[in-house]
Amino acid sequence: MKFSRGMLLSLMGYGLVVTAHAQDAVTKTPVVKAIKFGKLIDGTGKVTTNAVVVIKGDRIESVGTGDSAIPSGAQVIDMSNRTGIPGLIDVHTHMTYWWDKNPRTTPNEGAANLLPQELAFLAGENARNCIDIGVTTVRDMAARNYTDIAMRNLINRGVMVGPRMFVAGPAIAAGGAVPRWGQAFPWVPPSQNQASGVEGVMTLARQEMAAGADFIKMFGSSGGFQTVETHQTFTYEEMQAAVNVAHTNGKRIAIHSYGASGARDAVKAGADTVEHAIDIDDATFAEMNRKHIIYVPTAYHNVWYIQNYKEFKWPESENLKIQAYQDKVEETTRRAIKAGVRIAMGSDAVFELFGHNTEELTYLVKSGMTPAQALAAATVNGAAALGMENDLGQVTPGHYADIVAVDGDPLSDISVVVHNVKWVMKGGKVMVDKTAK
Repeated sequence: MKFSRGMLLSLMGYGLVVTAHAQDAVTKTPVVKAIKFGKLIDGTGKVTTNAVVVIKGDRIESVGTGDSAIPSGAQVIDMSNRTGIPGLIDVHTHMTYWWDKNPRTTPNEGAANLLPQELAFLAGENARNCIDIGVTTVRDMAARNYTDIAMRNLINRGVMVGPRMFVAGPAIAAGGAVPRWGQAFPWVPPSQNQASGVEGVMTLARQEMAAGADFIKMFGSSGGFQTVETHQTFTYEEMQAAVNVAHTNGKRIAIHSYGASGARDAVKAGADTVEHAIDIDDATFAEMNRKHIIYVPTAYHNVWYIQNYKEFKWPESENLKIQAYQDKVEETTRRAIKAGVRIAMGSDAVFELFGHNTEELTYLVKSGMTPAQALAAATVNGAAALGMENDLGQVTPGHYADIVAVDGDPLSDISVVVHNVKWVMKGGKVMVDKTAK
């Protein structure tokens, strides 16, 4: 496909970048690349020294050692003084929550007042901030007016820079009067995402999949931002209906619950992941293990809210409630780790938290994970949460060439992953290169 001058000018007017090699990739043989790492942590538990990763197109073709593993004629990328790890996966983001940092508004007000077209474009800043820190894949967990679907499609077309996005659309929230729901989630028009009763839930789940959602997100309780209430908002039967519709259609489902009862019913219903929940009982942890349900605790965002409460114009007294909730998150995460529950990294990133997503790893280690376990939470476990184990989360043959180079040893110090990302590849293309700085 060739672009006319008018089409190019139109795309440039929207701030979109069309690169020449995007068309070349369709018509030419993919370039073979060989990346040399001093050490490679491949996501399976294997560590290889003097590793060579051979890439053809957007996939990994082979992993070997030494210069003899470099194919003749390959483009060589020398990262031999760095450690290679799989591209990082953040399974709980809100990419379309963008704020222009206007002090006359709060972040939530700024996002709510933008047109969908504006929001999809401006949120590209959040997407770029993810790539910059090595997050090459995200699961996006609710967006008004299907702007997340628009962003996903633009990224997939190559006209917006960002991570792979797996999106939920507006998500499913309980209809009727829910305490303080509008204060916690003001950006999604109720007509788009509210449902009541089994039939209403099933109808809305089907509607969101028809619109292009990759998975179903359900708000199984109140809670969000400074509102740390834990009221369960859907019954077990309603959760079961959502799970059945998702699974019948080959989709996965994530259920948000700030409290224990919502988490218990979400697990009983067979959700694929449970988001946020505190005070999960031992029996529910055991059932999560039996059903291979993944826990996404989202710890750091609470700390970030406390640090930035003035931007949201909350009274300082709200921080006491958030901190009390955060203490429960860390305690529940410690118990989940001891119980052997599989945990995936989810930042719950919004607004200026993008670019700091991986601070979540610091709190997973604080709660009892080893650095190796925390790295797994951001790679192989994230891929499992997406149902993409055969494509993402590993630097092994057949997987997408999503690879990050860091300075230091992530297996002894997780801050290496948080602060020392120097080079990022997504789908065989170099997205970030800070090695000359």
